[in-house]
Amino acid sequence: MDGKSRLKKELGLFDVFAISTGAMFSSGFFLLPGLASQYTGPSVFLAYLVSGIFILPAMFSIAEIATALPRAGGAYFFLDRSLGPLMGTIGGLGTYLSLVFKTAFAIIGIGAYASIFWDVPVKLVAVAATMVFMGLNLIGAKKTSGLQNFFIIFLLVVLGMFIFDGLYTIFFTQRVEGPSVNEHFTPFFTNGIEGVVTTAGFVFVSYLGLTKVASVAEEIKKPERNIPMGMLLSLVVTSAVYFLGVFIMVALIDPANFANELAPAATATKQLFKWLPGNTGTYLMVGAAMAAFASTGNAGLLSSSRYPFAMGRDKLFPPKFTIVGKSGTPWLSILLTTAIILILILTLSEEGIAKIASAFQLFIFMMINFSVIVFRKSNIESYDPGYKSPFYPWMQVAGIFISLVLIVYMGWISVLFVSFVTAISFLWYYYYAREKVKREGAIFHWFALLGKYQYSELENEFMVILKEKGLRQGDPFDETIARARISSIDREMTFEHLVDFVSDTFSTEMHVSKEALVNEFMTTSAIEPALIIPEVSILYGKCEGVDHSQAGRQGRYLFRRLHTGLFLFGEPTR
Repeated sequence: MDGKSRLKKELGLFDVFAISTGAMFSSGFFLLPGLASQYTGPSVFLAYLVSGIFILPAMFSIAEIATALPRAGGAYFFLDRSLGPLMGTIGGLGTYLSLVFKTAFAIIGIGAYASIFWDVPVKLVAVAATMVFMGLNLIGAKKTSGLQNFFIIFLLVVLGMFIFDGLYTIFFTQRVEGPSVNEHFTPFFTNGIEGVVTTAGFVFVSYLGLTKVASVAEEIKKPERNIPMGMLLSLVVTSAVYFLGVFIMVALIDPANFANELAPAATATKQLFKWLPGNTGTYLMVGAAMAAFASTGNAGLLSSSRYPFAMGRDKLFPPKFTIVGKSGTPWLSILLTTAIILILILTLSEEGIAKIASAFQLFIFMMINFSVIVFRKSNIESYDPGYKSPFYPWMQVAGIFISLVLIVYMGWISVLFVSFVTAISFLWYYYYAREKVKREGAIFHWFALLGKYQYSELENEFMVILKEKGLRQGDPFDETIARARISSIDREMTFEHLVDFVSDTFSTEMHVSKEALVNEFMTTSAIEPALIIPEVSILYGKCEGVDHSQAGRQGRYLFRRLHTGLFLFGEPTR
């Protein structure tokens, strides 16, 4: 990958947290609670918690793959390298369209809330906001995340005040009855447990932004630490705000009106913030809503614009989309995404389209969970995630089942949408990309009987990514160096004789053939040029039958040659 298509690593832990959190707070808190209550009644706040639990498998799976393969494109890149370019095309185009749809409707929300205070056209404000976000994205991801951080800090401060004042009013004042005697909580389950599950599926869209950060993984510093930690912190904070915030709305808003309430947070706020003058509390909540929609729109444009860039790099899109400007951003991809968002803003108005688009995200989550199983079973040595999903493979199986159930609950229109996007993606791959792409996914490494379809360069690509990531703290390579045997030779000899001499020593200690070791070390591999620096040679070899330390495992060896001698390090592969 040349410098013209390489993105800058500028994003830290809080940036990850801000992008992920900002992509979740919009309609989920400021629009959906009232509408969702019609399915389950007062227990709607429990449904939000259940929905947050439902997304855990997808979060763990994406965190694992993203720490192993921190590349732009997120779900697209993961699916392409695990299940092959056809599934990568389907996942890439589908996820890209889903994100663009959701981003467009979030930006429309800015105009809608702005119209509460000022007599301005909703779509005109949305168009202006889109152009501002485009400019920030063109300047650089760090500038974009800087605005994102501001939105998130302001939003969390206001929502924190809302939750603190709401809980205090409910439990420590006489103005509102507590849950035990509050008629707003009776009956608690209007449609039983099935109602809670149905509602959890309805509000699942509130959490889909959690995984957007994977599409900018290539721009994240220390991805093996910052990606899983940032996503987990984001989910914990968001789940807590949803759970407590919706609980307060249920306690404060008349049940007869709650189900039809399109601005429940603003309505509930009218009974709070009595310590602020006039309608200051309501203004703050409306401002927070605008910040939420703005953060979702900003994060959506940032993350979705990386999909054409990543697909162009892999020849599934025209190569011009891989061009990176002086500011380190894929400017053509950003312009394309902005143009599509503007078209959607100016031509569409039904929010249901954005919800239907979320059905494809659920389909992608199914495939992502399956991809973790594929990568692990493929035994590709350079697949080296810094974070591994807990409870493998049951976590992934649960994620596949949950996604399938939720798609069914979303109705037949959602199933048709997934089928339509899949068909369009298949046609694009067949007529445009098929002849340009000469690779297969890790799934063919898993099924050894299909060995003729293995893509040998996949392991080398993963090795290059591993090299770019650098060593993490506690990396097994550090232990290898610490346990290394050092052979120092004072007399002069050729490099070939040096390899022969040390191979003789290690063949005895590791109970392997000397000839096999020499042949392995002297065979040039495709990755060696990336590992050679002046006056240092590093050779990599592996052979079966090493019984040193761990019987029956493959051995991994590294040679290092300096002016005065040669050092050999041996380690059984884990």
